Amino acid sequence: MRAKLTALSVFVFIGAGICSAQTAPPQASYSTVYCSGFVSDQRVPDAIRLVSGEQSNIKIMFGRGDYVTINRGQDKGVRVGDRYSVVRQESDSLQVNWFKWQAKLMKAMGIHYVDAGQLRVVNVQTKTAIAEVSLSCDYMQRGDIVLPFQERPEPAFKDPGAFDHFAPISGKPVAMIVESKDYQQSAGQGNTFYVNLGTERGVKVGDYFRIFRYQGTLAELSPQTKGFQDRLYGFGSSPGRYNWNDLPREVLGEGLVINVSRNSSTVFVTYSSADIYTGDYIEIE
Repeated sequence: MRAKLTALSVFVFIGAGICSAQTAPPQASYSTVYCSGFVSDQRVPDAIRLVSGEQSNIKIMFGRGDYVTINRGQDKGVRVGDRYSVVRQESDSLQVNWFKWQAKLMKAMGIHYVDAGQLRVVNVQTKTAIAEVSLSCDYMQRGDIVLPFQERPEPAFKDPGAFDHFAPISGKPVAMIVESKDYQQSAGQGNTFYVNLGTERGVKVGDYFRIFRYQGTLAELSPQTKGFQDRLYGFGSSPGRYNWNDLPREVLGEGLVINVSRNSSTVFVTYSSADIYTGDYIEIE
């Protein structure tokens, strides 16, 4: 009988531990944090480069499990086990502007860097080292920039059930969604975008942004009808005309800051009630 009671006590204790763990707020995943990319107004150091890789006679891209070569070795203090991050400067090859001021705002924010992945050194030569691709966020190629690995904080998510669809204006700094991680026009829950607000205005990793839109604005470059917020020919109209700032804003979702630089933040969308577009607005909650 005592053994049965002991077993029951252990089961209850384990169950309580599981329940306790379930109530803890979930953390941003490793790939969410380390594959998000970033925008910086300062160029990252680019002396260390990925210069080649296995089967270089036929391979132009490298991914998880491949062996690549970097242009640093024993003469620069590289050791087996050293870890590196791989990034690449990138811009929208199509150069499509989705809203007015997008190109100007992006230029002011700085340079977009893609997180290509991570390396772990497995063999060191005099002037070069061979590393295994331990994390693959995007393809790697010759010329990619290799940086000594730095830990990034993994902030906690809020309960999406607490989202306030009619949240009042916070009165805190406001900015715009300038570009998405993959240069697409729209984003939703689970996507990443970049905004023109950073440490210069007090933003830090773990902050939450509220995402919203003004009704009737004509900032998008797609064809629009003036005054569409209160009337559209053949589809009804209100008794009077309203300007964009006469009507309530639409609160679209929330995003978590997972990376930040002086003029920009990388934001992961944790909740969205509707499609979010570049050109929409954010405010610090």
